[in-house]
Amino acid sequence: MGANRPSAQQLAAAEGVTIPDVLSPGLRVLFCGINPGLWSGATGYHFARPGNRFWPALHASGFTPRLLQPHEQAELLDYGLGITNFVARASARAAELSDDELRAGGQVLARKVRRYQPAWVAVVGITAYRVAFGQRRATVGRQDRCIGGARVWVLPNPSGLNAHWTAATLAAEFRQLRRAVEEGSGG
Repeated sequence: MGANRPSAQQLAAAEGVTIPDVLSPGLRVLFCGINPGLWSGATGYHFARPGNRFWPALHASGFTPRLLQPHEQAELLDYGLGITNFVARASARAAELSDDELRAGGQVLARKVRRYQPAWVAVVGITAYRVAFGQRRATVGRQDRCIGGARVWVLPNPSGLNAHWTAATLAAEFRQLRRAVEEGSGG
């Protein structure tokens, strides 16, 4: 579907659809979203909805040399980056997910991390992280715990609906992660 805009019918049909992870062994960073939105379900690409700031933040932070479009997501692997989600099924809003689904997704994420061994896991969404791992007081930034042997960083949700974070402040958080990854430090 590339950059085409899904129709209302395609968006409705995307409810519950799953999209494949962008994943390979030994990544520098595995980004973990909450779950695909309907745009992602309809197009088959992560963070596909116009207004989602994931791709611009990734570029502005220096993780990618140019602004990638969702349909170019496979290029992330060339930069040692990947994408997965806590919950595989697409929904109109992340709020439709149950706490049980998020906790189960945390277990699935830990298994993926043990299998593929990324250096870092960057969870994109503080509330989902708190629920999935029972970390009620977690804040954005480097976490004290590891998941499946990988260091953990929590980033704000890049959805355009997350008005607490501007494009600039979101990119700044991504940039802090990139610096920690490049330094090989804990942040």
